[in-house]
Amino acid sequence: MMKIKTQMIQEFKAGDQIQGFFRCNIKEVRNTKTGSPYIHVTLSDKSGKIDGKIWENAAAFQKTFEQGDPVAVKARVTTFQNIVQLDIIEIAIANHEKHRDYGFDAIDLLPASKQNPDEMWQEIMEIINGMSNQFLKTLSLKLYSKYESIIKTHPASMTLHHAVYGGFQEHVLSMLKLAAFVAKHYNADPDLLLTGVLLHDIGKIKELKTVEKPGYTDEGILLGHVVMGRDMLIETAKDITDFPKETLIKLEHIVLSHQGKYEWQSPAPPKFKEALLVHFIDEMDARMNMMENAILEDKEQGTWTSRRNYFRVSLLKKDLFFDESE
Repeated sequence: MMKIKTQMIQEFKAGDQIQGFFRCNIKEVRNTKTGSPYIHVTLSDKSGKIDGKIWENAAAFQKTFEQGDPVAVKARVTTFQNIVQLDIIEIAIANHEKHRDYGFDAIDLLPASKQNPDEMWQEIMEIINGMSNQFLKTLSLKLYSKYESIIKTHPASMTLHHAVYGGFQEHVLSMLKLAAFVAKHYNADPDLLLTGVLLHDIGKIKELKTVEKPGYTDEGILLGHVVMGRDMLIETAKDITDFPKETLIKLEHIVLSHQGKYEWQSPAPPKFKEALLVHFIDEMDARMNMMENAILEDKEQGTWTSRRNYFRVSLLKKDLFFDESE
């Protein structure tokens, strides 16, 4: 069998006829203005993502694949409102046994952190081992060692920020570097702040499915990562002899309050310095990643992005040019 010659999504151009393997991240049955059903999908590979439409035989294709599946696709590349998208002709589940000899490799379908996962892990371990508070060091090491393989590959969110292979530890490492600086600037407890960063989203490794099969677990839908993370924290602390009660309560509060507001699913808003700092560092790192992605993924020509992004505003993509002689 010959390998299928494929292009990465970032290389697609209007007018191309493409075939290849992708991950189906979103699948929705919609209706046209005349009431005819069609299927909207968002597909991804490690270079990016693209929207696609199945206009013909939508009912027949509805049961042939599901959200989260790897899929083999044949399509035409078109544009709508200057955005490149796919008109899908054929789509079916791809698997190793059937498509291996055609060049199928599931890892190629996963948008991934550009940072080396082992190097990120080593940096995180160095930060943990540098803590002077032995209780917090032990707690962090226990949780991170127990879930090492998941943490190295897990996304930090479903779609909003760091939603890639290795995104969880990329987000945590970035936050740890920020925390080391702001702890000194605001005279905060550095080890409490660092541990809060390490554990604030730990519940997501149970709330979210793996990046290979995106989605939420049943437990995640019912409980959410905030409550699940607090449970993991309490369970682990029980195995550490004489773990200080005050420290545990403060860590619980950091996990419970890191979303910042009741309407953002925090049972409590931040009520002391380190908790507030974890919330703001988390927000800043997430929003910066989202802005960078919005700029990278934008297809508009010129200096500004379209407004079709999380921020609902045009974002500056490159330096402005002013004629200094005027």
